[in-house]
Amino acid sequence: MSDKKNITSSELMKSVIQRIATGPDLSKNISREEAKASMSAILNGEISDVRSAIFLIALRMKRETHDENLGVHDAMINSVKKMDVNVDNLVNIADPYDGFTRNIPSSAYILPVLAELGIPSISQGVKTVGPKFGCTHHAIFKLLGLDVYSTHEQIIERIEDKNIGWGYIDQKVFSPQLNNLMELRTEIIKRPVVTTIEVLANPLISKRNHFVTGYVHKPYPPIYLMLARNANFDSSIVIRGTEGGVIPSLRQKANAYYYKNILDENELLEINPEIDLNIKQEVRAVTIPSSFEKNISIDKIETKVNPIDLAKESLKMGMDALSGSDGVMRDCILYGATIILSHVTNNSIESCSKEVNQVLSSGSALKRFKK
Repeated sequence: MSDKKNITSSELMKSVIQRIATGPDLSKNISREEAKASMSAILNGEISDVRSAIFLIALRMKRETHDENLGVHDAMINSVKKMDVNVDNLVNIADPYDGFTRNIPSSAYILPVLAELGIPSISQGVKTVGPKFGCTHHAIFKLLGLDVYSTHEQIIERIEDKNIGWGYIDQKVFSPQLNNLMELRTEIIKRPVVTTIEVLANPLISKRNHFVTGYVHKPYPPIYLMLARNANFDSSIVIRGTEGGVIPSLRQKANAYYYKNILDENELLEINPEIDLNIKQEVRAVTIPSSFEKNISIDKIETKVNPIDLAKESLKMGMDALSGSDGVMRDCILYGATIILSHVTNNSIESCSKEVNQVLSSGSALKRFKK
């Protein structure tokens, strides 16, 4: 036992790789403590890029266990700079860090709507990351004129300001160690375990913290909710959204898994956009104009459209929707904001939909968005 305690990070990583990278039938799982120690060593720069990449992709290839996810998450949590913010509730919206490539993103505009309704919120993310290298909140907010590398103190000032009430925090600010892995992740190509756990940072702590993210694949909601509890989010909702984002398809029933208190069991929410919100659209999300120039590439995942062009179009359409204009963008904002507002306040979908519609019609959220 004493030998294990005195093992160096290099020796531990060698032992771990020998077990997890042996193939589909022979690979063995590692403990939560070993996963945490291995990931901590990577974040601290104690492991070579080659071994770091093997560790990350080997976990992905054999499929991470709950203990392995929790261990990697524990290491990330320790790397996150945290500060308190003096608000009763804070919603943390975590869309996929690799952005959007098939539709015009719309979730960035939920933040000022929630703030207008008395629910402060933040978005978190990065400038760009693979495998999609799509349009991110970072890109949209930078075009808006927001300082996307604002410090914790600057973001807290925005959130506590009752005339603003929303902000964006970049991974480069809240966890430089994790952000330093971007180049390595590009070389790995496939999504490593980091892709799952990085959205579950909790850098700003209010009286009650609410985590919101999206998913595509069915196994992920219980994983996200388990990790949300590990990050001490008081409540969490994981929504089946387009491209893994927080806004569901406008054409079909939405499933969302959630807990409203950290000790509660996971529950399922089902919403029909036409019946519950009177949304009647023939498209799933805001479609990319056919006039946009597309890159010719054999890559089936990476964006074919310039993400900055997507961000510019998103910002134009988003501001129009926030000013009261009807259309697909408005319905996307309405759908996402209603689900989140209902989750946080415990009010009905119907009443929350009315509140969100009133805010959008009034144009009041646009004033907040521009600040």
